[in-house]
Amino acid sequence: MSWGLNRLFMALAASATLAACTTSAQPAPAAPAERLATPAPRFDAAIAAFEEQDKANPPPKCAILFVGSSTIRFWSTLKEDFPTHTVINRGFGGSTVWEINHYFDRVVAPYHPKQIVYYAGDNDIGSNHHSPEQVYADFQTFMKLKTKALGQTPVWFIAIKPSKLRFDMLPDMQKVNARVKAMADRRDDLAFIDVVPVMLKPDGTPKDIFREDGLHMTPEGYKLWTPLVETALDAGQRGKAPGCT
Repeated sequence: MSWGLNRLFMALAASATLAACTTSAQPAPAAPAERLATPAPRFDAAIAAFEEQDKANPPPKCAILFVGSSTIRFWSTLKEDFPTHTVINRGFGGSTVWEINHYFDRVVAPYHPKQIVYYAGDNDIGSNHHSPEQVYADFQTFMKLKTKALGQTPVWFIAIKPSKLRFDMLPDMQKVNARVKAMADRRDDLAFIDVVPVMLKPDGTPKDIFREDGLHMTPEGYKLWTPLVETALDAGQRGKAPGCT
């Protein structure tokens, strides 16, 4: 073999080695993010209790349905706070957006409400460690379920609140709030009620309106919410519930 051919083969071998090293050094493509596994729904007994209650005392159609997690469930003064409206409280446990979707046909659709006041997302992030994207996607599913069953019935989404217990999670909660508000700006059957500013002190920390657990509100907290929700309900939305005036 001549010196020239030998040099050529050496160059080709070096190139092949370099290419192999470069290829092996490149990181593998990132696997797509997987949705966290959702636990089985936990509130069959609570939903069954609502159904038994409705059999004993059938609720009126075209009322205002308050649905969501324990923040709604603990709103014990709902009827007194909204005396000019017919209201139904269907808050249950520490429910998540996904769980409200799961029970939609039992806890939302049967009431044929005039309007829906909705609070959830708090536990999704705080207890189940779902991402803002997951929570928002689940709420999109709620709106799809609502549209299929109840048409243009308007929904009021109360912003995920800044509690003392979960204050460090507020940035993620505000991401959900921002995305829902943006969705509301595009729809005639959804509006956003921003309760966050009235719940914060001038220094940006939560007011002293929480129980000892730092999560659930005292009556003082609901007093801050009531005028905001009342104003929203009185203003109404373009979307209207079928069969309700």
